[in-house]
Amino acid sequence: MATVNPYLTFNGNCEEAFNFYKSVFGGEFRQISKFKDMPPMPGMEMPEAEKERILHVSLPISKETILMGSDSNLRMGEVKMGQHMSLSIGADSKEEAGHIFNSLSAGGKVTMPIADMFWGAYFGMLEDKFGFTWMVNYDYPKK
Repeated sequence: MATVNPYLTFNGNCEEAFNFYKSVFGGEFRQISKFKDMPPMPGMEMPEAEKERILHVSLPISKETILMGSDSNLRMGEVKMGQHMSLSIGADSKEEAGHIFNSLSAGGKVTMPIADMFWGAYFGMLEDKFGFTWMVNYDYPKK
């Protein structure tokens, strides 16, 4: 079965953001590389300011999902942060959902407090301190 792996693009703070996400979800980066790690490409010389930017990072956050990201390429211009997607996290327990929600919302903005919902879930929405929108959900077992 196919999986969906969210890919986030940043304006130079990808490493900071992914270290924050790592503190929330735990685990280790599967891969992290910087633009300076790329082989030289003729006609595509890289400015010094760009070499320390993240080329690619991947952080497993569950058995099925890998959170991926990179910094933008300065030649492509800045990206508009957070408003083009939401990231939905399905937690394994109410406690895990609460932990993830509270951790991700630190320094950000809660847009819908996490609470029991009419559809049988514990659910909340927030914008993290990097401008990304998250939905955190735990489905109660069916009775």
